Amino acid sequence: MTRHAAIVSTGIHVPELEVDNDVLRRRFAKSAPDFVDRIEPKSGIRRRWYAPEGQATSDLAAAAGRRALARAGVAPEEVDLILVGTDSPDYITPSTSVVVQEKLGAERAGTFDVGCACASFPTALATAAGLIATQPHLKNVLVIGAYMMRKLADPADPMIFLYGDGAGAALVQPSEEPGLLQAAFRADGALAQDWFIAAGGTAEPANHDAIEAGRHFVKMHQKYPPAVNDEGWPLLARQLADRNGFALHEVDDFIFTQVRRRTIEKVMGFLEQPMEKATLVMDKWGYTGSACIPMALHDALARERVGPGSLVVLVGSGVGFNQAAIALRLTDAIVRPVPGEDEEGRGQATP
Repeated sequence: MTRHAAIVSTGIHVPELEVDNDVLRRRFAKSAPDFVDRIEPKSGIRRRWYAPEGQATSDLAAAAGRRALARAGVAPEEVDLILVGTDSPDYITPSTSVVVQEKLGAERAGTFDVGCACASFPTALATAAGLIATQPHLKNVLVIGAYMMRKLADPADPMIFLYGDGAGAALVQPSEEPGLLQAAFRADGALAQDWFIAAGGTAEPANHDAIEAGRHFVKMHQKYPPAVNDEGWPLLARQLADRNGFALHEVDDFIFTQVRRRTIEKVMGFLEQPMEKATLVMDKWGYTGSACIPMALHDALARERVGPGSLVVLVGSGVGFNQAAIALRLTDAIVRPVPGEDEEGRGQATP
């Protein structure tokens, strides 16, 4: 008998400190006076949220995971496996997932990280589905995407405009009906150094010279060719349709990496699907990288854009470049979140 997997609950964490675009206009008024005005309409980003000083990516991930577990009525001690997707880890080693395990109190769970940038969450979902299909002892797999890239960025770099802190989680369980369907993947390492952190790994260990030159900061050295996303996202969506036997018009919601609204508009045009079928959350949360897809899925559930029976396509795209996509059929087991329930206590603005 085939063992399927499905998402049964989601959770997000949006931290407390609001940073709207006017804050960044003032910050870069001299060094990059027109940057925010140029990028705002293309990206669709209006604000982003920062965690308090002293918090790390694992704090965001644990908060989102805790909410997903509570929503499903599953105790941390019942979790068998934790997968954390991020490219802004707490440490180079150990993995962020093992730190999250301790913060959740999920002492029985195994853990590992998935580190393919903003493609991490779809990749981790596909991994969870494959493990559940082949490992009968797995009952509760917690998949989390978390992001705090702005801490790894130079505060004087205007590209910090993009980065918002956040995390999204999904609890995956065995299912009698298919929930997590087949996935698709794409990559091109020839572009690995277009946008990356040069120093701090084995290629260039952190040292005085590297830090003096700012090579320990994340930086876009050159723009990716537009075709990477403009062509790659439709390609992956069509591969999912072919592999899973559905037509694109049957998809109820498309969730793409939430970095640039105009790219999503272009891609939906290529797919010949209306923009109303694409969830957008960058206007209220900014670009939350590895976390943006689970956060958008949670938002779509909360706003009743999708629910039991809905067919959803997730397409993640990140530096490397890595791309990953997965199709979801939401089952009757899904627990719908209440709008705004996971965002209580926010609203403090930064100076």
